Amino acid sequence: MAHVNLGKQHPAAYKSVLALNEEVEEAVARAGLDAKLAELVKVRTSQLTECAFCLRMHTRDALDKGETTDRLAVLAAWWESQYFTEHERAALAEDVTHHMEPAGHEWDNGSLSDEQVSAITWLTIVMNAWNRIAVRSHYPVAP
Repeated sequence: MAHVNLGKQHPAAYKSVLALNEEVEEAVARAGLDAKLAELVKVRTSQLTECAFCLRMHTRDALDKGETTDRLAVLAAWWESQYFTEHERAALAEDVTHHMEPAGHEWDNGSLSDEQVSAITWLTIVMNAWNRIAVRSHYPVAP
């Protein structure tokens, strides 16, 4: 199947995803979630869905918001590192994208409120949509 720019082919659908994205960003803020944590969730989701365009964009956004290169470097194996707080580890649990957590670990440590769990879940859902739009549209990723 050929790559097509989904936003150009169906601009109304694209605008709907933009509107959903704005609502989810507001929900994340209302839930009191840190902007750096939101970017970590976006980067991790993009790692799992293998979207180079979104990886580059959200890695840069995370750095701009004060995230460290060390934490970004180990994000792909966050559960194995000591870089992330219990609150961050709970937010990074990956069952919304696909079940990657090592067996026998329980990431729901109670540090996220129901509102935060919902906001992180919606953030991951919309990130999954953006990843698929970018990959399917073959967004360019060049140095």
